[in-house]
Amino acid sequence: MRNPVILWSLLVAILVAEVYGYVAVRTAFAPTTPDGRRGFTLGYWLLTLGIWAVGIWAIMTRHKGESELKSYLFVLPLALLAAKMVVILPLLLEDVVRLGRWAARGFSSPAPAASGEALTRSQFISRLALGLGLVPLLAMLWGMVRGKTDYTVRRVVLRYPNLPASFEGFKILQISDLHTGSFNGNPEPMERAVALINAQKADLVVMTGDLVNNIATEVEPHIAALAGITSELPIFSILGNHDYGDYVQWPSLDAKRENLQRLARNHAKIGWKLLLDESHTIRRGQDELAVLGVQNWSAHPQFPKHGKLAQAHAASGNAPFKLLLSHDPSHWEAQVLDYKDIDLTLSGHTHGMQFGINLPFFKWSPVQYSYPQWAGLYEQGRQKLYVNVGLGYLGVPMRAGFLPEITVLELRRA
Repeated sequence: MRNPVILWSLLVAILVAEVYGYVAVRTAFAPTTPDGRRGFTLGYWLLTLGIWAVGIWAIMTRHKGESELKSYLFVLPLALLAAKMVVILPLLLEDVVRLGRWAARGFSSPAPAASGEALTRSQFISRLALGLGLVPLLAMLWGMVRGKTDYTVRRVVLRYPNLPASFEGFKILQISDLHTGSFNGNPEPMERAVALINAQKADLVVMTGDLVNNIATEVEPHIAALAGITSELPIFSILGNHDYGDYVQWPSLDAKRENLQRLARNHAKIGWKLLLDESHTIRRGQDELAVLGVQNWSAHPQFPKHGKLAQAHAASGNAPFKLLLSHDPSHWEAQVLDYKDIDLTLSGHTHGMQFGINLPFFKWSPVQYSYPQWAGLYEQGRQKLYVNVGLGYLGVPMRAGFLPEITVLELRRA
């Protein structure tokens, strides 16, 4: 992590969560005898440190074999940490109440605790906090077992006053961030996803980047499945930040370039038309719709800026409706909004961080603190952006809240 402030803030947050988690468990369940409490404390911290040690070892050595098992081992301390983050809330509130009472008594000695209670107030609040903490813990465990390939179809209707009449009801199906390297060569999940994609009978299918995690060969066990996506129109694809191989130590620059060329050939083998800062026109009768595709361009300094939007836009000519494929949603505010005739931008990249709260009336994920546009539909004037949270997963084999997504966007005339 490049920013030391963020790193230290994260470490402090983890330490606070661990301390409050220990306090909750000790208050709720620890033995009452001094020896029993000492043994409980020792056992608790040895177990906690052991879980963290195994998790850190797993993530540090995940590229040396058994990567799937090690990824699961890394999820365990994260799931427990998420639970402890929730535990903090009621316990912190209880501490604030205690501090207020102590101050109200004028710094006097605390009143003696009532005797003979079946369950003290502290025990009740600690058990309540632990119960609340089970919600994210169970959600993440479910996300490991089922959620990571529980493919969901999201349907969105978009209305435009300038939509050509022939494109009324035109359905665009978007997939993004397949990260095929995370499936360890197992084609079954992608075969299920393709069957669901074909069932939507969309007019146009697009893929908005990150076909692989790092290396072009990762997609090759899935070429047969992905080639099964059916469409009367060409299927368009673009590159995402992971497709360039930037996160691999290559023996030479030529090896890195060959990897990208091989990935481009794999797009062609699947039957996709890879758009590299260019535009393609779709015609229906006398009407036109331009599909622009740019290479990865991010407003964040840690991600590459390969895309040439001006070049792709110039190639789109005077088409009355323009659809842009751009992997990173930060591109929208940074550049895309300056092109007033780009009606719809489709992005991915964020994954919804693969964890969060996703309700019709409320959405939250840690990724929103880095990306103002991170999941779903955004509008500014006539221009719209849709951010797909991805079909695959990366790093952590888990999805909770933000499930793998197939988006069907239907265009309507306003």
